[in-house]
Amino acid sequence: MTSTPAFFLDEMERDALTEVINIGVSRAATNLRTMVNREVILSVPDLAVTTRGEAGSMIGENENARLVAVRQAFEGDLHGHAMLIFPESNSIEIVRAVTGGSLPPEDMVTLEHEALAETGNVILNSCLATIANLLRRTLRMSLPEVVRGSGGGLFGQPIASDLDDTVLLIYINFAVNDFAIKGYIALVMDLLALHALKRLLPELISHESGATAASDHVIS
Repeated sequence: MTSTPAFFLDEMERDALTEVINIGVSRAATNLRTMVNREVILSVPDLAVTTRGEAGSMIGENENARLVAVRQAFEGDLHGHAMLIFPESNSIEIVRAVTGGSLPPEDMVTLEHEALAETGNVILNSCLATIANLLRRTLRMSLPEVVRGSGGGLFGQPIASDLDDTVLLIYINFAVNDFAIKGYIALVMDLLALHALKRLLPELISHESGATAASDHVIS
């Protein structure tokens, strides 16, 4: 994990946040699996406190091709952006997967934008709703936006102010069996949102510790 002087998570906080993200992404993967009727393989969530430019490089270094992303803003007790990111070459394959491969190629091209937006909306909403429930907070999601470009272009340009340029990048690799589909789920929050998130973690850690202690005393 790359840290900046402006923000730091200790080991317990990172573990708690990683677990929350893991549960949220697993719920999203379940919805994706239902949509495509195929197994979805997930990596362990990776967290990095970094800059916008470095965040783009971290995604871009794994994908030399152009990327397409479904991006949704969220706001409430926390704010930021959630993104479902694919290599652009995967986009038609995604349409084929969610439509069962029954459409002719010309129709898949026509429906590409709509299918990507709907897929992203289902996956990102389920992920963020689960995270909000675990944190016992409310988040509101914007309508999905489909954007294309390089890794750096998806995260915006580096900004001089530390407040705007420090971001938490949480990303998870995923792949869909039997389809040439791979991608990333990324959450990006600026420094104000990071400090708000950090204030929520002690309550989460305390709640989880209490639940674990209670389960340890169950006698069967």
